Amino acid sequence: MSPNDTLTPQTSVTGFARAAGAPAATAIVTDEANLTSGPTTVPSQGDAMPAWMARPAGQHDALPVVIVVQEIFGVHQHIQDLCRRLAKEGYLAIAPELYFRQGDPTHYDDVPTLLAELVSKVPDSQVLADLDHTAHFAATQGGDLRRLAITGFCWGGRISWLYAAHNP
Repeated sequence: MSPNDTLTPQTSVTGFARAAGAPAATAIVTDEANLTSGPTTVPSQGDAMPAWMARPAGQHDALPVVIVVQEIFGVHQHIQDLCRRLAKEGYLAIAPELYFRQGDPTHYDDVPTLLAELVSKVPDSQVLADLDHTAHFAATQGGDLRRLAITGFCWGGRISWLYAAHNP
């Protein structure tokens, strides 16, 4: 935790998929001071893919890029906060909504149904192409693709390995 982070107790599942259940701990919420962060769209395969992006305010060139891949619950407030934390460290961080064509993970009440009805329907080839488009979009926003990294959580950990093999 950095000095810029605050702990906020979560009393509801606001900002999370219902299938995730109630948070078992306090959430870290990184402030947006000196950042430009929020929702954006990435042109990908003829669609406008929703994403969350954060970057240091006032810096527009040659930022190292980190693609943050969601867990099975989508780009919820924790994934958005990870982007803010990375931006505080000088990165352009972007988390694309990789399920957007198949559905919204916040509409599912339990993990087995979420996996069966949404996650299993998202083809790896689609995800890898969307990540390529995410990287190229980051370059148009001042990202330096010579310094491109990827990280992921849960489902996103597997996707990170696949993408590292796809785009070494």
